[in-house]
Amino acid sequence: MSVTPVPTADLYDEHGENLGICSTAFRVIGGRRLFAGPVRTLRCHEDNALLRELVHTPGGGAVLVVDGAGSLRTALVGDLLAGAAARSGWAGLIINGAVRDSVALGALDLGVLALGTCPRKSGKTGAGNVDGPVTLGGVTFRPGDTVHADDDGVVVLPATR
Repeated sequence: MSVTPVPTADLYDEHGENLGICSTAFRVIGGRRLFAGPVRTLRCHEDNALLRELVHTPGGGAVLVVDGAGSLRTALVGDLLAGAAARSGWAGLIINGAVRDSVALGALDLGVLALGTCPRKSGKTGAGNVDGPVTLGGVTFRPGDTVHADDDGVVVLPATR
């Protein structure tokens, strides 16, 4: 399901405090600076094997929110995985952790937000959890919610439950 991205400030003006506003200070790294889509989630720590599997599946315009426990010790995404995500139709990746190959990520038509960068590769054991609730910056991201991201931040429109 494709979602038309709307600037986060405009969404706040429309929805006010009914909007979830993530307080995490992400860096804009990808080439797509405004992006939106249905939420998919992944929880993994310094291990990107599950992330590798997910970005090679059809993204359908979704945004993958990855809770890497805030680790800047290893990169969860580099140019190969981000390129696969772009080719597979993902709208963006929001990484609570580090990425690498930042210059190459900036050239991709993919939204990528992360806490920072690190040249070290991550582990590949497959540890993690897919599509469970992930809380970042005071907001809980759940599959089915809609996320919008831009240079001003990340906001979540909760699905009607």
